[in-house]
Amino acid sequence: MQSIMIAVYPMLKNDFSLTFAQIGLITFVYQLSASILQPIVGLYTDKKDKPYSIAYSMLFTFIGLCILAFAINYYWILLSAVLIGIGSSIFHPEASRIARLSASKEKYGLAQSIFQIGGNFGSAVGPLVAVWLILPNGQHTIFYISLLALLSIPIAIYIGSWYKKYHINSTKKNEIQKSIFTKRRIGLILSILLILIFSKFVYMSGISNYLMFYLTHQYQISEEIAQYHLFYFLISVAFGTIMGGPLGDKIGRKSIIFASIFGIIPFTLALPYVSIELSIVFLSIIGFMLASAFPAIVVYAQELIPGKVGTISGLFFGIAFGLAGIASAVLGYFIDIYGVVTIYKVCSYLPILGVFAFFLP
Repeated sequence: MQSIMIAVYPMLKNDFSLTFAQIGLITFVYQLSASILQPIVGLYTDKKDKPYSIAYSMLFTFIGLCILAFAINYYWILLSAVLIGIGSSIFHPEASRIARLSASKEKYGLAQSIFQIGGNFGSAVGPLVAVWLILPNGQHTIFYISLLALLSIPIAIYIGSWYKKYHINSTKKNEIQKSIFTKRRIGLILSILLILIFSKFVYMSGISNYLMFYLTHQYQISEEIAQYHLFYFLISVAFGTIMGGPLGDKIGRKSIIFASIFGIIPFTLALPYVSIELSIVFLSIIGFMLASAFPAIVVYAQELIPGKVGTISGLFFGIAFGLAGIASAVLGYFIDIYGVVTIYKVCSYLPILGVFAFFLP
């Protein structure tokens, strides 16, 4: 549902005469509201369980999408972005915790992938919903999409009841462990993970937010065809996410993290220079490989600091959202100055930072 906002960026840009910097600011406001609150929510729920918090997240998302559907100016769009971001900030830490507690120790990566896959498939469907429903019928159609969030509230309440009944008491027994690393070593490892997240999410932000504008400018294709290209990329992200966790369980999280970020360099460097047909292939490979890193990174960090599942989940999802938001705003500003093609070429070097994964223990 949250992906609808990004999917309708071209429509909003045309209808409200927005610049790329203003488009970037929408993402920045959304990601900032999500990133600031997520670590706080995670820390709070580690200390005091809130099994029904997911229902509140759905309510914020519903209100945000309703405002977006009937926004009459740019400021209402920004308000909708804030509310959708708050909904996301409440959802991710608690949902990540439930996913981890539902799995055995040998399948933490798989559980994290399953948790993330829902959001990624939703993001992939967003462009198709925009093409089939919103673009032909107008902005107000977003209201009907928002009803999905409203209908999800009873499901969230049911999940909260199940979690409260079966897992709250066992959590405190099973999660009280100590890390095998010193605080200084933990700080160094977390710093490396944050560099890798920076590389991944800044590049992903450029693709997700501006790919449609890049394709229509570079290849002179229609907005509808560009939406399908974005779908191919995002569906590859979804499949990469579902594979990253279980592969990390089997062959090691460090190997997955290193290969998924550093391994895409040939494709990202070549992407700005290939044909429209080959770009689909390259985007799919990049999306699949890059997405497989995040489940492995989150579980790696959760295992690094046992007993702080909500805090770690909130911190890493928060940082990821924050970096994506800042990157979107900054990239939008520079695209207005230098053009979307130039910025895509510059961003193609970001995965080189994946070399830092080599230094993980």
